[in-house]
This record gives sequence, C-alpha cells and structure tokens, in this order.
Amino acid sequence: MNTYDFKGQTAVVTGGAQGIGYAVVRRLLAGGAKVALWDQSADALQSAKASLSGQGEVGTFQVDITDLKQVEAVADATGRTLGPISVLVNSAGIAGANAPVASYAPDEWNKVISVNLTGTFNVNRAVVGGMVARNYGRIVNVASIAGKEGNPNASAYSASKAGVIALTKSLGKEVAGHDVAVNAITPAAAKTKIFDQMSQQQIDYMLSKIPRGRFVTVEEIASMVAWLVSAENSFTTGAVFDLSGGRATY
Repeated sequence: MNTYDFKGQTAVVTGGAQGIGYAVVRRLLAGGAKVALWDQSADALQSAKASLSGQGEVGTFQVDITDLKQVEAVADATGRTLGPISVLVNSAGIAGANAPVASYAPDEWNKVISVNLTGTFNVNRAVVGGMVARNYGRIVNVASIAGKEGNPNASAYSASKAGVIALTKSLGKEVAGHDVAVNAITPAAAKTKIFDQMSQQQIDYMLSKIPRGRFVTVEEIASMVAWLVSAENSFTTGAVFDLSGGRATY
C-alpha cells in the first residue's frame, strides 16, 4: 500500500463514519492527517471513533449537509479544534428509491438531490474559500458511474451524481490559479450500507454492467482518493477519475 505524507494537515471526510468515507479516513490517518468525520448519524460517529482509537487524531461532528448554516458552523468548529482544513473528501450520499421516472415520487427526488448534490455544494462552498486564502487545498467529490451513464430506475441518483461531476469541473476551473485541486471520482457500486436502499434487481443490474465481474472495494476507492488529496497531485484539477471496473464509456 502506498502511503502519502499528510502530517500537519487537517482533513474533512463527509459520510466518514461508514462505507467509502470510513475507508478514506483510515488511509488519511495512516499518512498522519488529523481527520474530522462529518456524518448525520451520532451512533455511527461514536462507533467509528471507537474503532479508530489509536490510529491518529480524530474529531467527530454531527451535521446535516443539506443545511448550509450547520455546515458552516461545523467547518468553523473543525478549524478551531483540529486546524485549518486542507483536505476535503465529500463521500456522504444516499441512493434513493428505485422507480421509473413516470412514477418517481417528487419528494424522494428532492431528498436525493438535496443530499447528494446540494449537500456537496454546501460543503465545498464552506471550505474552499479558506483553501484559496491559504493557497493550498485538495478536494475530492465522490460521484458515481451512474452520473456518467445514467442507471434506469435511478433517475434521481444518476442526476444528482451528474450534477456533482459538473460542480467539480466548474469549481476546479474557478480555483485553478491556486494550489487547490478539485477532482471527482466515479466508482461503480461498492458493497456498503447504501445497498440496503436498493432493490436486488437494481444491484444485479449494476453488477452485470461491470466488465471486471465484481463490485469495487472501499479500499480500492480509498487508494485512489489518497493520491488525489496528496501534495503529489499538484497539476490535475477539474477532472473525473474512473473506478468503474471497465464500465465507463468516457
């Protein structure tokens, strides 16, 4: 496993108490970062902090990323307790219901867009200004292969992740004159708790589309993220990195 030097840096990982976010947290701690876990679940935060005992300096912050004022308050609290934020990984997200567009519930649509897209916007907005002011920062927004190709019966999820890709490209260009890199990843599905929100039919469909013949692991995702948020990634910004096991068409 490659290691990167994050000593003296403070990282924020949304959805960091479980799944992809938790795997990323472990990689960042291995590199010496101080890591703030932002998550909506107090129980998950408590469990994650206990399991990470002895691996490094960890702070836990309960936050609803759809609420900009909460996000701004937690960003300030993170800076006061752990130091200025130089690394951000936006991993928080939900799958939403599986249904065709013609019968997709508007309330469900709004919920998925609010968490996956507006929440990612809120967190980027609250953190990137400080990175620009200090002329250093690394951001990774976790999108999905669904944002590139669109999954049937998952219009809200697909649209929200397509929005995350576009948001990343826009922000990457905005801050390209600084040593601030903003990139996205588009993983295929990984076996996390988000599967609990999906039908077996949807899970089988996603697997059938992956030439590798298996789902990506959270550790494989964390490996790519670790490089993207390291100082070694000093040129690439506004880009989208594939983790689809060969499924991606662009």
